[in-house]
Amino acid sequence: MVETAALAFVVFLIAVVAMAVGVLLTGRRISGSCGGLSAIDGAGQCGVCGRDMSAKQEAGEALDCGRPR
Repeated sequence: MVETAALAFVVFLIAVVAMAVGVLLTGRRISGSCGGLSAIDGAGQCGVCGRDMSAKQEAGEALDCGRPR
């Protein structure tokens, strides 16, 4: 059982290293999918107060929802 877990770990490690080397050699940036979270209906709004959220907002500003604490 230990041998199987070690073999699985090595296989995954080789796959991750191969993907990392591929990204480094091609020089391209890693990009998101064509849909992602922005494709979900209502993902651009706060789930509590309904205010529009922007990816360019500062983290503290995005978390300040105005809901009672």
